[in-house]
Amino acid sequence: MFKTIKNALKTPEIRKKILYTILLLLIFRLGCYITVPMVDVVKLQTTMEQYSNSVTGMINMLSGGAFSRLSIFAMSITPYITASIVIQLLGMVIPALERLTKEGGEEGRKKIDRYTKLVSLVLALVEGLGIYFSYRSSGIFVETGTLTAFVVVLSLVAGTSLLMWLGDKISSKGIGNGISMLIFAGIVSSVPSAVTAIAGLVVENGAFSTIGLVKAILIVLGVLVLVTAVVFVQQAERRIPVQYSKKVVGRRMVGAQNTHIPIKPAMASVLPIIFASAFLTFPGIIIQLFVQDIETKSGFVRGLYNLSIATSSSTVGWQYTIINAIIYLLLIVGFTYFYTYATFNPAEVANNIKQNGGFIPGIRAGKPTADYLSSVLSKVLLFGGLFLAVIAILPMLARGIGLNTAFGGTSILIVVGVAIELGDQLQSQLVMRHYKGFLEK
Repeated sequence: MFKTIKNALKTPEIRKKILYTILLLLIFRLGCYITVPMVDVVKLQTTMEQYSNSVTGMINMLSGGAFSRLSIFAMSITPYITASIVIQLLGMVIPALERLTKEGGEEGRKKIDRYTKLVSLVLALVEGLGIYFSYRSSGIFVETGTLTAFVVVLSLVAGTSLLMWLGDKISSKGIGNGISMLIFAGIVSSVPSAVTAIAGLVVENGAFSTIGLVKAILIVLGVLVLVTAVVFVQQAERRIPVQYSKKVVGRRMVGAQNTHIPIKPAMASVLPIIFASAFLTFPGIIIQLFVQDIETKSGFVRGLYNLSIATSSSTVGWQYTIINAIIYLLLIVGFTYFYTYATFNPAEVANNIKQNGGFIPGIRAGKPTADYLSSVLSKVLLFGGLFLAVIAILPMLARGIGLNTAFGGTSILIVVGVAIELGDQLQSQLVMRHYKGFLEK
């Protein structure tokens, strides 16, 4: 990884892309500190401290703390991520959209991207309105009229639109995968505060704490174990061998080929966690929008609210945390299967292998191959789904024993995944650069 970065910096063309990406990421971080107009900053800080353990935790993590400052980038790139998921799901049920995805080529990809951005703007508008109405009664806005609502929502939607533009520019002119880079930068920006929080455990009120030192060591060891486990699972794959018989191509005979189908346990990456988290926190968001002073209420609505925020809150009872963790685990495993089968169809893969004259050793072509692929995929995904569930639930268990982890398993999963992907992209660009130089000689 470090050798790849060193070689990339030595190459003028790739070095320009890296510097261009860093410049755009600095613009992103600068925007995280620009508060939307019509906001009382003093009241904002007090109000956000009350909501720090609520359903806004995931959004604030992805935005690099921009949500807690109610900046123009408060919604981060989450509307675009949600829109991408919606378009992918619609592609499974709408035949025209499915054909556009599979057979549209470059033009089809541009149309899909255009549809995704339009849906992103609609979702950003809805989320911006939700943020305004949610915090209107808290007194953080200087005024609460129509003009204030228009300015606040317009600023939030414009900030999300600017982030989508920055992501496109990083993908086209930078080192690639702009959306992932923006999320990566937002999460990494919280590392200094996490280190400070860990150091604060050791020295409390100017005095050394032995218990705090033990907690700090446990947190550091836990992070190291998580990073190692994530790297192992991200790089792991189950290789299914495939053999292709000899065939005539043009006027010549092409010999038999041996290849493999790689099946990764974390093929869906962090998306099942995001899906499950959104599904669980949705009731809490709705309750927060329509029920004033929910913290002082009791009954079924308050219980549903506590169950919804138990993922990110340490103030609810242990019974809510246990029930939430069980539901969270089942949802993550379920979404792992759902998303992977949506992107990897065993029947379609088996049909492609058969049409190209290939076969899996010991397995007949056609339906037996599809059944075999489905069986292997389900076993591998069970491990991957349980791993993702453990990663997501560990911070909840840590809070239960008094370890409030500022840098959770989901953050580590995203950061490590993007870092591995970044290394692969730099390596591929270096290989392309060397081939290009060889051809020019």
